[in-house]
This record gives sequence, structure tokens and C-alpha cells, in this order.
Amino acid sequence: MSSPDAGHPPSTVADTDRRTMVLESAIATFARFGYRKTSMEEVARAAHISRPGLYFLFSSKETLFRAAVTQALDRDITAVEQVLADSGRPLSERLVEAFDQWAGRYIGPLTRDVATVIEDNPDLLGEIVETTPRRFEELITDAIAVESGREAALSVAQTMISASIGLKHQAASREFYLERLAVAIGLLVR
Repeated sequence: MSSPDAGHPPSTVADTDRRTMVLESAIATFARFGYRKTSMEEVARAAHISRPGLYFLFSSKETLFRAAVTQALDRDITAVEQVLADSGRPLSERLVEAFDQWAGRYIGPLTRDVATVIEDNPDLLGEIVETTPRRFEELITDAIAVESGREAALSVAQTMISASIGLKHQAASREFYLERLAVAIGLLVR
């Protein structure tokens, strides 16, 4: 049974695809205008759906926002898990790609604002703003531990995450972010 805040659960594959598309449009709209200035009408327009259709899927802007951010974070974590699981590639390559999946996609003129919208509205999102970054740290730590031992892995992972956060705020482009991050990872992982 779904919670009253969950909106209506999708009943078919087409409904799931439509819901996914609406959530992708919503996160882009929230990133563009910010949470407070985004209206359900703007999200509906961006998603090419009627406003009543949007309200059928999501009972409120808060529910829509929570679902959009949850979908984005779940997608990011799944991508990170897949990248890090590919043990046939060098660790440094996998780490750069994992950080790209986690943070790199949020660098640029519009997408930079996605992280800001999430950071500015933690009360709307609940525990996911803590549990998902913690899961990312665990994945990075575990990947490093396989090659360099558990003892140093946590501090190396935390240093990489700090470097990523700093670079994210400096980077004008995803390419710049990835180039600098590759240097940092190369220094931390041998």
C-alpha cells in the first residue's frame, strides 16, 4: 500500500514511462525556477501534460518535488553501483566515472541549480538527503577498500568527496570538473 503522499502508483508500463518523463521534466523545471517559484502549471507545460493530469499523478507540488528528487538520486546511485562493479577496469577510471554519475551531470548552466534546489529544501525531502550521500560514500569507500585496504579507504573516500564538492563549485563545465577530479583521484589512488 502506498502512502497518501505518494500520489497514484503507476498501473502499466506506459504509466511508469509517463511518470518517469514527468519527473524528469519536473526536476529540470525546479532547477530552472527554484522550488518556490515553480508552479504545477509550469511543470505540466514542460512535461506536455495537462495540469489535472499532473495532479492525478501527484497530489501536490511537495509530493512531485520529493518524487522527482528521489528518482534522480536513485538513478544516480544505481549508475554509481554499476560503474564501480566493473572490476575489469582500473579503479581510478571507475572512480572518475562514479563521481561523474553522482555529481558531474549536475555541472553546467541549468543543471548546477538541481543540487542547489535539493540543498535549499531539505525539509521537503526528508531522510533521502542524508541516506543517499551516505550510500555514495559507502560505495566509494568499498571500491577503494578492495584495492588499498579498509583502514585508509574511508579517509581517502571522504577526501575525494570533499575535492568533488569543491570542484563542483569551481567548475564552469563538466569537462573541467572531470579533468581536475581525475588529477585528484590519481594523487589519492595508486
